Amino acid sequence: MPHGAKGEQEVWQEFARNQEALVLESQQILARRTNKPLELVAEIETFDLPKEGREREALVRVRVNQSFFRRRILSAYNFRCCVSGLSVQSLLVASHIAPWAEDKANRLNPRNGLCLNALHDRAFDRKLMWIEDGFVVRFSEKIRNASRDAREIVDWLLSFEGKALRLPKRIAPDPVLLDEHAQKCRACA
Repeated sequence: MPHGAKGEQEVWQEFARNQEALVLESQQILARRTNKPLELVAEIETFDLPKEGREREALVRVRVNQSFFRRRILSAYNFRCCVSGLSVQSLLVASHIAPWAEDKANRLNPRNGLCLNALHDRAFDRKLMWIEDGFVVRFSEKIRNASRDAREIVDWLLSFEGKALRLPKRIAPDPVLLDEHAQKCRACA
């Protein structure tokens, strides 16, 4: 921020240190100003939330941040799966490279995200798909050995083997996080 004011730099540094709290706070402020419920402003599903109490508050807090991460990732990838190019938003997932539960420091880091369709997301999470150097897609042998009744789907999934990701213009995924994920996948193979 070479041309930013000192106050702007302080705000930016505070956001970088504590993204989760500030995302929640910004959504709460927006909810108050628009006189709408936080859940509506943050675009989170509420059908399975408890009705009242601390558990609901904790879940809402997590989901507000997850919703922020989703909007950030899908927008960065222009609402297209980085593997298949699919652009049906209801089938897109903001997938964490380093899982949410395992890497608190990178929960909201956009470089820890990939925009994947639901099937590729599931393969990625289950360590059946990973990204190698040069942002190339790879699959586990376990997928290749799938049953014959799912062959068409498996063949479609594997048609992306060896292809490069469709990368966003500004925020590319972190190669270190991708490499760590790939190592875990190879260890499971």
